[in-house]
Amino acid sequence: MGRKGRIVAFFLIVIILGGLIGSTTNSVAKGIPLGLDLQGGFELLYEVEPQGDGEVNDTLLDAVVSSLYERVDILGVNEPQIDIEGDNRIRVQLAGVENQNEAREILSTTAQLSFRDVNDKLYFDGSEIVPGSAQQDFGPTNKPVVNLEVNRNFENSDYENFGAVSRAIVDNFGTSGQLVIWMDYEEGDSFEAEMQKPEEQQKIISAPTFSNGPIASNNIQITNMASIEEAKQLADLLNAGSLPADLNEIYSFSVGAQFGEQALDKTVFASIIGVILIFLYMIVYYRFLGVIASITLSVYIFLILAVFNLINGVLTLPGIAALVLGVGMAVDANIITYERIKEELKAGKTTLSAFKAGNKRSLATILDANITTILAAIVLFIFGTSSVKGFATMLIISIVLSFITAVYLTRLLLGLWVNSKFLNKRPKWFGVNPKEIKDITKGEEVKPHVFGKTFNFVKHRKKFFMISIGLVLIGVIFLTFRGLNLGIDFVAGTRVEVLGDQPLTTEMVEEQFGELGIEPKQVVIAGEDQDIGMARFDTVLSKDQIAEVNSHFSEQYGNAPNVSTVTPKVGRELAMNAVKAVIYASIGIIIYVAFRFELFFAITAIIALLHDAFFILALFSVFQFEFSVIIIAAILTIVGYSINDTIVTFDRIRENLRMEKRVKTFKQLGHVVNKSLMQTLARSFNTVITVVFAALMLFIFGAQAITYFSFALIVGLTAGTYSSLFLAAQLWLVWRGKNIDNKPVDFRKKQKTDGPQV
Repeated sequence: MGRKGRIVAFFLIVIILGGLIGSTTNSVAKGIPLGLDLQGGFELLYEVEPQGDGEVNDTLLDAVVSSLYERVDILGVNEPQIDIEGDNRIRVQLAGVENQNEAREILSTTAQLSFRDVNDKLYFDGSEIVPGSAQQDFGPTNKPVVNLEVNRNFENSDYENFGAVSRAIVDNFGTSGQLVIWMDYEEGDSFEAEMQKPEEQQKIISAPTFSNGPIASNNIQITNMASIEEAKQLADLLNAGSLPADLNEIYSFSVGAQFGEQALDKTVFASIIGVILIFLYMIVYYRFLGVIASITLSVYIFLILAVFNLINGVLTLPGIAALVLGVGMAVDANIITYERIKEELKAGKTTLSAFKAGNKRSLATILDANITTILAAIVLFIFGTSSVKGFATMLIISIVLSFITAVYLTRLLLGLWVNSKFLNKRPKWFGVNPKEIKDITKGEEVKPHVFGKTFNFVKHRKKFFMISIGLVLIGVIFLTFRGLNLGIDFVAGTRVEVLGDQPLTTEMVEEQFGELGIEPKQVVIAGEDQDIGMARFDTVLSKDQIAEVNSHFSEQYGNAPNVSTVTPKVGRELAMNAVKAVIYASIGIIIYVAFRFELFFAITAIIALLHDAFFILALFSVFQFEFSVIIIAAILTIVGYSINDTIVTFDRIRENLRMEKRVKTFKQLGHVVNKSLMQTLARSFNTVITVVFAALMLFIFGAQAITYFSFALIVGLTAGTYSSLFLAAQLWLVWRGKNIDNKPVDFRKKQKTDGPQV
């Protein structure tokens, strides 16, 4: 293929990719189901308790799930998610539910119907009702009733059929005898005591008499319905069947439809701005290489959506954040390769030689960096809640696809131009100043610099150590005396977010809750227009209280609130899982880095990433921002990013040490480390800038729900770059350089005393 043929091939590939993306992206994106945090809905975690003397086993759990699906069908919810978790838990996720109060009632009401006399003697139960026979109708006085049909021959009763039951009651009590219909009768309940309660609190839903004598028909009419809605809901419950177990709600999370719509619009807008800024920065800094990166990143975004659609993944708010962050991290692979190519060009190599060397030398670095980030994402998926799992899934897909597009697609597209020889003697197209190019025939060495200057980081290592120690001590003081403002995820309680139709004040929100007879511990006003009121309760609001809150604020402001509840038991588990996630991620990274590099590298890398994670904790303590489970996701993301950045630096140190062969003095080792830091400085700076672009846009323009998440990422990204340059490499130098003046080291050989070595 000639010069023109390669350039034509490039444009053909770009046009085909552009046409494919332009024509299918909209349909692909629409095919991805939105999570409840983007379209409204709720998530419930139930603890299953057996009825009577039974036990919870797989058969019972499967039966409960089956019953729940039948009930969800009544609600008409698209793509419900009902999963068994552990030995006795079931998680239900319903997106797009309009009436959350009704849905909660239908899901958790056991609907155990029993038919008794006034002395509470059982005649038959709901199992004798013909499936699907319950219908809402109107009685003789035009009041709502429920008509249903029972079996012609009873199986689970001492009586043959309904006619036998009616005869028995008439024989015992006369024609005024009542057939008492109970909903969820419990041992100790009585007809006499129940009738003393207010009507809305009674478990007795009807008590018809046999004024015309025994009834031979197997058709029953339940009267005493307060409204058409109540009658219809009862008919739905009867048709769905009774639950084979009791469900104890231990965790809930609900999002109003308006909140979801607002979150989607804001986060998509923030994402678009973030991606555009990344594209512009890459083009300005890397010129033509930046154009190639923008093309490959566009393909990368399309592939992510396509794969997520293919696996039927549910897109959540954190998932969108992971996609945008993935763009920032995906560009890192481009940056590593481009910096290598620029370096080779400055050394005086031809464009083709620089292209080949840059790709070859950057591949292992990119692979190492991505694997460590995947380790953190896998741990997130294992220990995270449902929304965090969505974030982790998107992050894993992002990492894999970024490797494919940034490495192979970039190599293909750029290779067509390089092999066409069009870019020969055009260093400016790569962002290289012709004055910086050395004469390779004279053996001139490229001296790394930034803005024309060379910095001696190693010389000031003690200052960096003192800065870190000082900041850590300040952080410890704040954490000791102020602590973290732990969200309900970790300390249990209830959190309610109210979306007003006007700017709100804490007094307004407190007054509204006062009308409901509940007092929040804390109220915070947020949102661009100060129209979001966030109320925090130390107690777990009951299902009835949540229903009152939903109804009240929907009527008051026209928007259903977000309500989250966490019981103490679940709070303890979430806290423990958060600790486990950080520990396991750290252990996995230590093992991998020790295997690929050496134990000294692994330990200093872990110190650096713990340093970064600590600063997130410290700043959350300083500003008293709410610390929730999603912040743990941010911390583990930073763990992956920080180790990514550190590995790039360590990889260059290892490469330069191999070139040095035998290191005889600490000064010589320090020179190697400083040279490596200068060589990777541009890469570290550019990567953090692009990822911070994404995180900053999410922080400024994104939904309120991920504001603190974005803040944690910005802090962690900044700390991660600092620790990679000024902490990890310097610690390794001090540790590894001990006694080197007395015992020179050949870094081409493995050292027996230090574990896996270079």
